[in-house]
Amino acid sequence: MDINSDMGEGFGVWEMGNDVALLDFISSTNIACGWHAGDPARMKQLVELAVEKGVLIGAHPGLPDLVGFGRREMAITEEDAYNYVLYQASALQGFARAAGATLHHVKPHGALYNQAVKDIKLARGIARAVKDLDGEVVLYGLAGSCLIEAAKALKVPVWQEVFADRRYTKEGFLVPRTQAGAMIEDESIALAQVLQMAQKGEVTAIDGSIIKIQADTLCIHGDNPHAVTFAKKIQEALA
Repeated sequence: MDINSDMGEGFGVWEMGNDVALLDFISSTNIACGWHAGDPARMKQLVELAVEKGVLIGAHPGLPDLVGFGRREMAITEEDAYNYVLYQASALQGFARAAGATLHHVKPHGALYNQAVKDIKLARGIARAVKDLDGEVVLYGLAGSCLIEAAKALKVPVWQEVFADRRYTKEGFLVPRTQAGAMIEDESIALAQVLQMAQKGEVTAIDGSIIKIQADTLCIHGDNPHAVTFAKKIQEALA
């Protein structure tokens, strides 16, 4: 199973996460492109480090909401979603090419991701942008969501994503962060969820029901202060 992490989410003099150390325990990185977080210097640095460590390079585009860290919903159209993703991912693609590498994937961030998992129009806008970047670029999207449906319809390569530290609703969506119990704080419970998804292709929802799930890539949030330790334990557990 691929292990991915959202990275480069500091800005200017402000740092978030231990990206350099985390790169040793993941296989693909999602690099913020400057709208919800990140800046050109971080994009360049992380691309070069990913190349050095053999980690797959991905763009992590978000909504134009630096103050809200891209986690506040916005009323956008399919064309907005297309333009936002193409604009941001193209910038990271440029840094990848300058480093002698290629852009492997695109994973939307925050509210853009969560709105698109339920809205086929937004999902289609995102999938179209990924397709127009390059026919080989992969879209990372929530397993079983509209992002997967749109990618398949447009014949865009797609990896279905699961989460170690998030609870699921009975419909297979992520429980909103604003709801109690949305985040899994206990490391042992998170590891058990990872192994359940990897070995059985299923996850236990917050109401106790069992959901079938395809797990191609697993997300570890880089802004978690314990992300490096957690990633190491997950890597060991999967091995």
